[in-house]
Amino acid sequence: MPIERYEEPREALLALFALADDSPVQVASYIGLGDVLVARQGEAIIGHAQILATDEPGVLELKSLAVLAEHRGVGIGRELVEAAIAFCRERCAHSLVVSTATADIANLRFYQRRGFRMTRIVPDAFRPETGYPEGILIDGIFLRDQVFFELKLD
Repeated sequence: MPIERYEEPREALLALFALADDSPVQVASYIGLGDVLVARQGEAIIGHAQILATDEPGVLELKSLAVLAEHRGVGIGRELVEAAIAFCRERCAHSLVVSTATADIANLRFYQRRGFRMTRIVPDAFRPETGYPEGILIDGIFLRDQVFFELKLD
């Protein structure tokens, strides 16, 4: 699966970013930032990973990751994360962080299987004041809290 750095207008990736984040307000605030890697099948982009700098030296963030539904379950997300890790190592980062909803059981499993470790939880991160509609259910659990993971790259 070819994974490459994306240099074109980010608006073309809006549907993928929307798969990764239920808040259009939040997506709009970061879609133009950092670096984006994409997975292609032929000419079609079927997944992406966005990597941002953080305020902490040597720490990068995997801000957005998504694979089109019809291409999930075959390792594309894993390949995108591996490419993001390699990208971070090339930039001499010592740590990669990512956050997700505590309600998203599949994401919790996915990141832990990649070697990420939970570092903190932010209660009530997903609420109307932060751009998320009320009542979103993921795996039958209300979207409320955010969990942060870290992968040491040293």
